[in-house]
Amino acid sequence: MADGGLTIRSLEPEDYADWAVLRNCPYVQRNTLGLPCSSISDARRRLEEGKDSFRSLVAVVDGHVVAQVGLELMRNRRSHVGLIGIMVHDDYTRRGIASALLAAMLDIADNWLNLHRLELQVYTDNERAINLYKKFGFEIEGTLRDYAYGDGHYLDAYEMARLRPRP
Repeated sequence: MADGGLTIRSLEPEDYADWAVLRNCPYVQRNTLGLPCSSISDARRRLEEGKDSFRSLVAVVDGHVVAQVGLELMRNRRSHVGLIGIMVHDDYTRRGIASALLAAMLDIADNWLNLHRLELQVYTDNERAINLYKKFGFEIEGTLRDYAYGDGHYLDAYEMARLRPRP
């Protein structure tokens, strides 16, 4: 999807209901650390935790949040690092929304927060996400065996990172 009807903006409190719907999508549940049956109050609580160290952008189509990217800022000796997470509603995949969101968040990380290293974890069988991250310069640094449990079995994940070249 080009930008026809797509708006990228900060997550707002009135987005909690859409965010809960997004987290309950089967593909999102399978490929994140979320649990099934997230409620609006779960969404509100999760998003309000650690607000100062967390930045969140959403993609809005036809007035509804259809995707979200988060950036958690690390502290102290890791203050040059951010942890990225992204999710796209099952009905809106393969439309360029994840690319647009990730590009917007990388601009903030690089040009406004001066982050040097961005990290993420992605399940080893999530080829779509891995290809997206590689497109934006993320590299696989290692494999996290039995990283999470879901769908009745343990899941491996890649640790991926992107280093911003120094000027």
